Amino acid sequence: MKAVSSELSSVNGVTQISEKLSYEDFLVQYEDKWAEWIDGDVIMVPAASAKHQDIGSFLENFLRRYIEYHDLGKIFRAPFQMKLGPDLPGREPDLLYVTPPNLDRLKDTYLDGPADMVIEIISKESINRDRGEKFVEYEAAGVSEYWLIDPLREEADFYRMSADNHYHHVLVDDEGIYHSEAVKGFWLRVSWLWQDPLPHVWDIWQELDLLQEDSKQGNNL
Repeated sequence: MKAVSSELSSVNGVTQISEKLSYEDFLVQYEDKWAEWIDGDVIMVPAASAKHQDIGSFLENFLRRYIEYHDLGKIFRAPFQMKLGPDLPGREPDLLYVTPPNLDRLKDTYLDGPADMVIEIISKESINRDRGEKFVEYEAAGVSEYWLIDPLREEADFYRMSADNHYHHVLVDDEGIYHSEAVKGFWLRVSWLWQDPLPHVWDIWQELDLLQEDSKQGNNL
């Protein structure tokens, strides 16, 4: 591993380390850390708030149960790297989902290519990055579905890749429910995200009418 000099800069709690590391060296040096790689520089992401963590845990648990139950692939929560492409950054989304046909992209410590769906939970320091830089990068890489969850404003925005290779905003239905295209059959009532405390996944499982089906098959969640 080649030694390199580094320069530090910090803006709004985000530390940028100009080391000019290769992506391979970055994966070794920053394994298990919440960090991102951009053209050799390292972005250290500050610790998430309690609300951020709660929403992330809720979405992970809910999606994981559904995805595993229906054998729809795998979901990962940060810290887990996603190398978007040969000429694109290595990002660390709050959550990323990979469909079965793309599971060959999974390596030991990172996803080699775009996820099928990415979820970012916005914080004060990440709003420009999530809605700006990452939006453009995920679109360019071909992430087919992008969720932006904003606890501060209690807003959720959902984007899907269209045939023109650009994201288009997708609205919730009249009942405030978003129907995912990437995760087949999955839907989310957005108001759940703003409840305090957040709803029990078990209760939501009942609302999705999956508990009864699961009981018939004799599975224990």
